[in-house]
Amino acid sequence: MTPVELSRSVLHAVRCAVDDGELNVVVPSRVVVGRPGPGGRGDYATNVALQLARPAGQPPLRVAALLRAYLAREAGVTDVEITGPGFLNISLDRAATSAALVRRILGEGLRYGHTDAVAGRVFVLCVPYEVRAEVLADVLARMVGSQGGRVEVRHGGAVKLQPVPAPEECAFLRPVPAPEECALLRPVPAPEDPAFLGPDAARWALLHPAPHDRPRITADHLVQRESNPLFRIRYAHARTRAVSRNAADLGFATTGPETDVDAADTPHTPDTPGAQQLLVLLADHPRVLATAAALPHADAQAAPSRLTRHLLALADATLAHLPAVLPRGDEKPSAAHRSRLALAEAAGTVLAGGLSLLGIDAPDHL
Repeated sequence: MTPVELSRSVLHAVRCAVDDGELNVVVPSRVVVGRPGPGGRGDYATNVALQLARPAGQPPLRVAALLRAYLAREAGVTDVEITGPGFLNISLDRAATSAALVRRILGEGLRYGHTDAVAGRVFVLCVPYEVRAEVLADVLARMVGSQGGRVEVRHGGAVKLQPVPAPEECAFLRPVPAPEECALLRPVPAPEDPAFLGPDAARWALLHPAPHDRPRITADHLVQRESNPLFRIRYAHARTRAVSRNAADLGFATTGPETDVDAADTPHTPDTPGAQQLLVLLADHPRVLATAAALPHADAQAAPSRLTRHLLALADATLAHLPAVLPRGDEKPSAAHRSRLALAEAAGTVLAGGLSLLGIDAPDHL
């Protein structure tokens, strides 16, 4: 279960409490779930009870107790605890949740994390004629597109630095542009032309630093060693593909006529180094993509940089997981091996999808 899916479960619990007359509030359009803070327990926590206490006219702990009963009935939730002034701490069935997550990723493929959250919306970017701004605008357009929206780019040489351009400045792009959908994109320029790095390394050099940071245009982006973040990500992806090929050579796979069960459907508690962190990062991937849809806010303009860091953390967790995927010595392939393989293939899929949104190639061999 991803944080987005868990958020929907929390909203469903609130809606049920309202329908049953336990709470007299307007059901919020969204609730936030995140990692438990200090003193928290479980896998996720939400402050929805504190959010609803005032409109409900009840103490937060009373609202939390009401919601706890409803939330505990939701699929995939194994326990709900109340901590502090009324935080709901949620524990999930990790085996079933991990299987469902892997199954979803393998089913959706490179489109995992894509939604129609901003379908029909058009975001206008005012971009100077500068290579880094051009590349950043391109990736923002790809990420917004993954959420169902569309980005139109307006170019200009000398653009005044202001939070939001006046609506009439973007009017020629759309008949009636909404002011909040126009954004000035002006990252710190590249100190030199990155073309000598090649298209993939050049894009990485421009995208990995936050927009307000100066990019490094050096040959370090080309070296094939662990100190190079781009190499680590592409290497992790290539290793997941190699593991899949090796598993096929050994006569087992996650699915196929040789298997009597789909490994992605087999509940299996993560048992390898990096597996739990890998599942957390995979579940968080849709949220990372969705941050681009918050344009014109500056935080949304950092979405490409955020995606690069997310993919780097995902690659490191993947590389920690991979050594235990295949049987060793005289070991026979087991359900555990197939589950580990399914998780590795899911990680490779998300790495490839993320690199694609960055406009960077994800080779199967490296």
